[in-house]
Amino acid sequence: MSNLTISIDDDLLKSGRLYAKKHHTSLNALIRKLLQETVTRNRQNWLDDCFKLMDESGADSQGKKWHREELYDV
Repeated sequence: MSNLTISIDDDLLKSGRLYAKKHHTSLNALIRKLLQETVTRNRQNWLDDCFKLMDESGADSQGKKWHREELYDV
């Protein structure tokens, strides 16, 4: 795992450490988790992925349309 050095405001650093302590984690782990979540969300637009999978599935409704009430008829 690589190391990273960043510059951060002293007050923000203090607040970050308090937050991490309150949530039983380290500041390092908190930053790693937030960065990973941010990058993953931006990199993978889940809605575009869903539509791409639907397009690639080859499914065909053959023009059939459903009404809401029909969805409950089992």
